[in-house]
Amino acid sequence: MKPVAFDYEAPRDIATAVKLLAGGDGMAKVMAGGQSLGPMLNLRLAQPTLLVDVRGIEKLREVTETADALVLGACVTHAMIEDGAVPDVTRGLMASVAADVAYRAVRNRGTVGGSLCHADPAADWVSTLLLLAATAIIEGESGAREVGLERFMDGAFSTALGDTDVLTGIRVPRLSNAARWGYYKFCRKPGEFAEALAAVLVDSQRKVCRAVIGATNGTPYLIADASALVNGFDDAAALAHVDAAGVGDDQYERQIHYTALKRAVARMSACA
Repeated sequence: MKPVAFDYEAPRDIATAVKLLAGGDGMAKVMAGGQSLGPMLNLRLAQPTLLVDVRGIEKLREVTETADALVLGACVTHAMIEDGAVPDVTRGLMASVAADVAYRAVRNRGTVGGSLCHADPAADWVSTLLLLAATAIIEGESGAREVGLERFMDGAFSTALGDTDVLTGIRVPRLSNAARWGYYKFCRKPGEFAEALAAVLVDSQRKVCRAVIGATNGTPYLIADASALVNGFDDAAALAHVDAAGVGDDQYERQIHYTALKRAVARMSACA
């Protein structure tokens, strides 16, 4: 199957991209790396009348580091993070996650912003950036605004972006030297999306102790206070969180998400 017919534009600035989206009557789609949108076009799961290719916008590839955060342009690729081409403010967490996204060919073209906007519950970045308390930077017809990752994804394949909005960047807080993290995902074979995913972060200097359960049926589930998991791992508390994450009534699903959470905590403990 091939895509439906559509118009194609490649703007050189964000204002033009927003203008093109505004003229698309809600039927325009933004393309960044195209690693998710491309297959959806071929399968006709997405049928835009206009494709707005933002890869040529220089601002979306910019990286800015400050004393307390890193701002990644939305078109920064997974490979750039994996290879250390951008500064690391997460003590290796983002580089480790990036290195395990799909295959190298996908990582060379796929972007952090594109992954967030696609909002697949099983994707790595929607959970990782929620864990890190990152902020999405958005520009649209109504101007610029910022949305915390806890409010950015509002359902499976659904985000806070409006029809004329462009995700321009992601602000990632800098972890302290005391920070520890653990990340675990279960895939049946390399390159697949996760069937279960969990991550945990403890940063005592910043008073952070949180965890995330990903690859759910909807948005990733944030555990704002994960002390019951990192201080001895309370099985009952872990299972209660898995149930609250809404992974379903299937006991297999419940068990693999519980196991992913337990192994994420174990990996954090191992790197202490």
